Parts: sequence; C-alpha cells; structure tokens
Amino acid sequence: MKRLVVLVVALSVVLLGCSGSSSEDRAEGDGAPPATSGDDEIFEPVTIEHRYGETEITERPERIVTLDLQWTDVLLALDAPPVGYLVDPTSGEEMPWQEDLLADSTRITATTSVPAEQIVDLQPDLIVVTYLAEDQDAYDDLARIAPTISTLSDSQVDTWQDIAGVAGQLLGEEDSAADLVADVEGQVSGVATDLPGLEGRTFTFANYVPGDALYVLSDPDDGANVLFGQLGLVIAPDILAAEDDSPGRVKLSLERTDLLEADLVMVLTNGAKTGEIPGYDDLDAVRRDAAVVMDYVMAVALNTPTPLSLPYALDLLRPALEVAAAP
Repeated sequence: MKRLVVLVVALSVVLLGCSGSSSEDRAEGDGAPPATSGDDEIFEPVTIEHRYGETEITERPERIVTLDLQWTDVLLALDAPPVGYLVDPTSGEEMPWQEDLLADSTRITATTSVPAEQIVDLQPDLIVVTYLAEDQDAYDDLARIAPTISTLSDSQVDTWQDIAGVAGQLLGEEDSAADLVADVEGQVSGVATDLPGLEGRTFTFANYVPGDALYVLSDPDDGANVLFGQLGLVIAPDILAAEDDSPGRVKLSLERTDLLEADLVMVLTNGAKTGEIPGYDDLDAVRRDAAVVMDYVMAVALNTPTPLSLPYALDLLRPALEVAAAP
C-alpha cells in the first residue's frame, strides 16, 4: 500500500539502488539547521546496506533530505529535523502528528517523479528515499546529487525500528535511537497488556480502490504488520492462503470480500461508501463493531508506521481493539 503513499493506488513494488559521494565539498544552502548529533566524538564511517547494495557514509550528515515519511518522522523523533522533506504527495499536507516539528525544514513537492531541482537547491549531504525512486535510473539520479540510501529490505514497507537503527548509526546517536524504539514499543506493549484477549486474534488490513479491487496486507514480515504482531494479532489465514504474485499485498476481487472476515477488520475506502463493497456489511466484524473505516491519515499512520504516527493511530484504533479482544 505504499505508492504515493501506497494505500491510494494499486500498490506496486518500488526498487531502488545505491551509490554515494562525499559531502566534503558541498557548501551549506538554505533550509533547516544542520541535522547534527551534538556529539564532538570523531564520526566512525558506516556502510549501510539497502535494496540495491551499499552506501558508505564517511562523515556525519548535516543536511539530510528525506523523501519518505518514515524517515522524516524518525529524524524528527531523534531531534534531527531534515533540511528538506517530501510532503505527502496525495494530501499535499503534513501529517497531524508532525505538528510544528517541520517549521524550519523546506517542503519538497512531487507526484511520480524525483524533484531533482528542489533537492539540488538544498545542497544535501545525504538523501533517503523509498517509493519515489521508481527505478535504477531514478535512484542513480539522486545518488549523483549526494550519497543516497534506499529501502532497507525487500518488503514494501520497512520497519520503523530498522530505520531508527540506521538513523542512529548515521547521526552517531545509537543510544538515542535505541531509547526511542524502547519508548514507543513500551507504549504498544502497554496496550497489549491492557488487552490480553488480542493474543492470537485475526485481523485484515485492506485498501479498497473504487472500481478496481481490495488490496490486503499479506506479508507477516512487512513493516505495516509490526504493530499488529506486537499486539498479538495475526493476519487472517484466508488472506495468507490467497496471496498471489503481488509482493506484500494480495489483490482480492470484489466477489471475495468474504475473505476480509477477521476478529478485527480495517479498510481504507478512499472516499467510497462501504455499501459499494459487496458483502462488507455482512461481515461479522462489522456487526460486532470490530471494523474500522479508516480515513487517509489513519491508514497512512498504520501502513507506514513511525514513532510519531503509532501513538496517534493507537488512540483511534483502541475502541475496535477492545471489541476484538473481548471474549
């Protein structure tokens, strides 16, 4: 579900590449204050592995451009705001959990192509990107501007914990990154402790594209599944059995809406009425009030989870979780 953010269109895999160059000769330009760790220790070079290879970072990056919501939020949570960030290309707005945290960063706008000119103007010494680099050529274009890190795994969505770990290495703030992960996971663990009945219960997480089909999370290792797994939930077996060639998301025809049945059902309708989804109102989860019709922001918060979006999403999801956990 992560294309312009994945949940809005028919979810295709994004492949990115690798490369890098030194930021040594780059002059500082306009934008946010440098993203530094405040640590005077000598920076130890680090090599980051990602989908297309490796990128070596020899100096602590001070002007990071992030073309990915998860990276943006992780940097904000580590008090290292990016010099520039990609605003959500679907809504054209910042997310509510970001509040005024990006006030000193420069907005980057784009739809389906890499906004090279906007990025060059920011004179970055590091670029982080996922779906926006549609192919190797797009990735190489970015890598010619500055060292670039792409998707860290083969899943459609990286885990935010992995991103935080890498960010900690890049900033020389590994302890702070570990503390961040522990803090947010502690909040999730608190919900799981409050609702022990969630253990082993099933869920489905779907994107309804009007006039097309349902696209349902089907990869237990996908970053979008981490929260649900930590709560004790498991992807509905019928969805796992129905997985097709779509990486991470199974495409269901509207004749198979019954496969959405689970203890907890979550659907992004993209503005459509649920009545347009044949059989949706007949799902037991709907009758039990264990079904959630997500708006775009909530879907993004869950589909591309971050240390800032998860507390926001958990508050909205709590009533349905309580129903799903009930005996």
